[in-house]
Amino acid sequence: MRRFLPIVIFLFLIMSLVASFSLKKPQVEDRFKNYKIINYKVQTNPSTQLRTSYKLLVADTSEKWELGLMNISKLQGVDGMIFIFPKREYKTFWNKNTRMDLDVYWIDGENVVGKSFLPSIKKSGEIFTVNSPQEVDKVVELPID
Repeated sequence: MRRFLPIVIFLFLIMSLVASFSLKKPQVEDRFKNYKIINYKVQTNPSTQLRTSYKLLVADTSEKWELGLMNISKLQGVDGMIFIFPKREYKTFWNKNTRMDLDVYWIDGENVVGKSFLPSIKKSGEIFTVNSPQEVDKVVELPID
């Protein structure tokens, strides 16, 4: 029995390591556990056709649109959030309870039609709003480091 103990311990350690690597998923805040995550390419520089790929939380319901990234100080496992709306409309976003500075990309179809800066509530000291320059069906928020 003593001869097998080191082998059993060794096998247990190997299995634990394999399980930890294979089960490792990006960790997100508990509040985002039910959110879909997608890879989405955003044209972050209007003077080029280059698009940067981001891993984004999907806000696709009125409850998710209302919460956005409020009360989040740092994102883990994702780069930001995409708000997907059922129809094109002018949109207004605000910084109520927003703890991170955000770049806001206004998107019509697949085209970025504008970009706004939304400061954290701490930085602005008051509620601050940004408006889409035209009707949009998507908005991407990316925290500024």
